[in-house]
Amino acid sequence: MKTTEELKKEVRALLKERRAIMLAHNYQRDEVQEIADLTGDSLGLSRAAAESDAEVIVFCGVHFMAESAAILSPQKKVILPRMDAGCPMADMITAEDLAREKEKRPGVPVVAYVNTTAAVKALSDICCTSANAVRVVESVESESVYMVPDRNLAHYVSRTAKKRMEWWDGFCPTHDRLTTDEVIKAKEENPGALFVCHPECRPEVVDLADHVCSTSGMYSFARETDAKTLIIGTEMGILWRLKKENPEKRFILPSRSLICPNMKLTTLEDVVESLREMKNIVEVPAEIRDAAKSALDRMLEVPRD
Repeated sequence: MKTTEELKKEVRALLKERRAIMLAHNYQRDEVQEIADLTGDSLGLSRAAAESDAEVIVFCGVHFMAESAAILSPQKKVILPRMDAGCPMADMITAEDLAREKEKRPGVPVVAYVNTTAAVKALSDICCTSANAVRVVESVESESVYMVPDRNLAHYVSRTAKKRMEWWDGFCPTHDRLTTDEVIKAKEENPGALFVCHPECRPEVVDLADHVCSTSGMYSFARETDAKTLIIGTEMGILWRLKKENPEKRFILPSRSLICPNMKLTTLEDVVESLREMKNIVEVPAEIRDAAKSALDRMLEVPRD
C-alpha cells in the first residue's frame, strides 16, 4: 500500500508524462484538491483547461463536468477517474423529459443549469451557473422562461427575475438535506457568525442566509468579510480551501449531511490508474456537442455585472 505522498508524486509524474492537466472540483477530497493543478467550480475548470496547452484533461469531479470539458475541448482527451461518479440532480432529467416539457411550452426558452447532461444542454437555449443564473434569465428575450433541473436555484432566481418562470422539480440531494433547524442551531451556538449558503439550498434555508452565492463566491466572501466565523451551507469539500486561504477564520458546517458521496468517490489511486492506463475517456457525440456548446456560448456572451 503506497502512502499518500508516494501517490501524489506518482500522479505528478504521470501528469507530466501524459502532458495532462488535473482539475479538482471544490467538493473533492482534500488530498485530491491539494495535488490538482486547478481547483474551482465545474465550468470555470473546463474553460481554464480549454485554454491550456495540455493534451489530456483529468477531471476529478462528476460525469457532467467531464462532459463539459469534452464539449469545450473536443481536441483533448478527457479522463474521469471514476466513471461511476455521477450527479443525482443531473440524472433527474433526461433529454426525453425535456423534449416533452418543451412540447408543452412552445416558444418558451429553456435555461439549463450547467449541472445537466450534455444531451439536456443540447436541447436548451442557454446555460447558466449558480453565480450567473439571475443575469442569464434576465438576458433571455422572452417574458417566460423554463429552468432545469434545480427547483431551488430556479426559485431563488424567481425572487428577483422579472420573468414568468416555471421549472423542473429536480434538486441536489446534498444541499436539499440542510434544514432550517440545523442552521438556527448553528447560529445559536456561534453568536455573531454569518451564514453563507448556496442557492441550491431550500428556499426556507436561503431565507436565513446573510449571503447567498456560488462556491466561487464563497471564497471571495470569506476573504473580504470582517466576520471571523462563517457557517457554510454547501458541501464540506469547500472547507479545505477556505481554511487554507483564511487561517485566521473559523468555518462551521451546520450539518453532518453536507457531504456528496459521488464527489468523494475519486481517490489518488483512481487518478494514478486512469492516467497510467489512459482509461475512462469521456466523449460527447459531435451532434450533441455542437448544440450543447451553442447553449454554453450564449451564456458566455451575457454581459457581466
